[in-house]
Amino acid sequence: MEEKKSKLSIVTNGLIKENPALRLVLGTCPTLAVTTSALNGLGMGLSATFVLICSGIVISALRKVIPGTVRLPSYITIIAGFVTVLMMLMQAFLPSLNDALGVYLPLIVVNCIILGRAEMFASKNNVLDSALDGLGMGLGFTLTLVIMGVVREVLGSGTLFGLDLHIPLEPMTLFITPTGGFLVFGVLMAAVIWIEEKTNNRKERNIGCEGCPSAELCQDKTCEKAPAEATNGKEGA
Repeated sequence: MEEKKSKLSIVTNGLIKENPALRLVLGTCPTLAVTTSALNGLGMGLSATFVLICSGIVISALRKVIPGTVRLPSYITIIAGFVTVLMMLMQAFLPSLNDALGVYLPLIVVNCIILGRAEMFASKNNVLDSALDGLGMGLGFTLTLVIMGVVREVLGSGTLFGLDLHIPLEPMTLFITPTGGFLVFGVLMAAVIWIEEKTNNRKERNIGCEGCPSAELCQDKTCEKAPAEATNGKEGA
């Protein structure tokens, strides 16, 4: 029972508590750029989910044989392979969506969400957990993009998934501009924080060395030296 609960928590973690777009604030560029319509948001979200799951599985399986010094180039190579497969499939079967997503589809290779989960989770956990983490983060990202896309498309164009809703109001074109994207994004972030506080589920996040995924590999230890140097400087003064 405990194991089932832990597996479920890995999947649900990405929906609100560690939603990659709204709480970790990763992948903001495609989040704002492609959500002018719900269909584009759904397409980008599912594309990222596919790459998250597949790359997480492979990186986890190879985590013990990938040298730490070349881990990032290795991760990018693995991710690029799955993005290439994804692009070929979309060009063959979904050419209109492929054209709509444009340059943001190949840029999944360097998407902070994909690289972040590879570094923070897949490189430290087993294959099953890494696949579940990729699924959860992908669903959270997809949910964010779809909600943003629905709000911006309905208010900005008067349509939903390309279908005319016949709303008896003039479309507010502000919502399909970058300004409208930032506005909707900010409101959603505030809503998620409000939900966390109401459910007493707020998570503290470390921003120092203790929260850095590369802390063990860091040779400089600049963060640890800084307080001591500052103290010495004050004493000398």
